Amino acid sequence: MSKNVSMIRIFLVALLPIVFIPACRKSSPQSADSPGAADTETATATADAVEEPSQVQLAPVPIELPRPMFVGTPQNIRGVSRLAKPLGKPRPPFLAPAGTENLAFGKPVSSSDEEPIIGEIEYITDGDKSAADGSYVELGPFVQHITIDLGAECEIYAVLLWHYHKQARVYFDVIVQVANDPDFITEVSTLFNNDDDNSSGLGAGRDLHYVETHEGKLIDAKGTRARYVRLYSKGNNANELNHYIEVEVFGKPVK
Repeated sequence: MSKNVSMIRIFLVALLPIVFIPACRKSSPQSADSPGAADTETATATADAVEEPSQVQLAPVPIELPRPMFVGTPQNIRGVSRLAKPLGKPRPPFLAPAGTENLAFGKPVSSSDEEPIIGEIEYITDGDKSAADGSYVELGPFVQHITIDLGAECEIYAVLLWHYHKQARVYFDVIVQVANDPDFITEVSTLFNNDDDNSSGLGAGRDLHYVETHEGKLIDAKGTRARYVRLYSKGNNANELNHYIEVEVFGKPVK
């Protein structure tokens, strides 16, 4: 009996290294080539990328507004579908990359109406945004457009336009497009279009009609690259004529 017990003890002692060696190996560090290590490195790199601050510094676009010509909620705006509701407070600052400026100031302007009824086409980029007499240009009826040449391809962040804002008016078929082609045939980007029935022939738009105010209409251009900016309209709720006071184009030249 004692001999059998001794043989069992010897067998158990010989078995101990086999039992414990795998456990020791599990606790060893993972090599760089193992799947677990790769996953850990990827997760760390992703976390670092998320936490890295943006390199683009944003700042409010410097906008100077003219004196308001009427106060309160406009009345008697009838027969205008899809009309945007007044904001009821000043427009919040528009943020764009630091260094953004008005690229349209003093730039040449052309028009589909070569002989305006009132004013000069150069008024549109002269910096005068008031609605006083002598500050606006009046173009003929039907669809008319004006085009601003920025002189070079630019990153455009916003277009700010003023039609006649001495009275509460709604201008129809307001369409804003940009392109590098001066004839607007190829690679044209539409930034705004409230021609909901395609009566101007440039496609039906989904943007809302709006009432003109001293704040103008600010359109987010989202950094679109272009040299030329073209704006359309097709009369207003008061008459069939088209009016422009000022257009500002905020952006930076492409380096």
